[in-house]
Amino acid sequence: MAYELEQAEFADTNPEPRCPVVLLLDTSYSMSNDPIDELNGGVRAFETSLKSDKLAAQRVEVAVVTFGGNVTALDGRTGHGSTAFDAQQAFVLVDEFTAPHLSASGDTPMGEAMRRALQLIRDRKDFYKSKDLDYYRPWIVLITDGQPTDDGWESAADEARREEERHGVIIFPIGVGGANMAQLGRFSTRQPLLLHGLNFKELFSWLSRSLQEVPRSKPGDQIPLPPVGWGTVAS
Repeated sequence: MAYELEQAEFADTNPEPRCPVVLLLDTSYSMSNDPIDELNGGVRAFETSLKSDKLAAQRVEVAVVTFGGNVTALDGRTGHGSTAFDAQQAFVLVDEFTAPHLSASGDTPMGEAMRRALQLIRDRKDFYKSKDLDYYRPWIVLITDGQPTDDGWESAADEARREEERHGVIIFPIGVGGANMAQLGRFSTRQPLLLHGLNFKELFSWLSRSLQEVPRSKPGDQIPLPPVGWGTVAS
């Protein structure tokens, strides 16, 4: 009950339009050591950059979902532990966001992770509608260094593409190292991009600059994104 009251007050005191973003991050065993360290640094830089922009801090909401052995929604309020797969808890306004610490283990249930991310997006949009809040098209940023290991991932990929084709979400598929780019490309209508080395900080700097432009537009407008210097289209 207390959390429901907090959500009601939050909508009343901050009537700004929202841009929900899911960071859908591969934390499987193959991301151990340098990759996970660099990914942690990138997410921390993302937090710092967005918080420095007053408008983005009041309009962009972030949820962090990891897939490494299990699919987990991380607690972006405290930066520690997990939270429920509930859109009112998983999404955190940038102004209140603390980058969670990521660790690597397990396999790569990418299909389940995408299904969870899509449901969080749908539920969050329903919440905005119930509070008469405008919103921008949601983003899912999918980062992986491997390939799906769960059964039925293909249907999850098809679901993601259909949702993107309906303009319900924008999906950015990004491969790292030996990622299976052909399979990654099935999760979006956009071509997947291959990260240059472990240049996560430049990737998340680009992401934060892009998200700083979104709140300066009107919901539904197309915005030009900054040039991508951190990755290339895989041949």
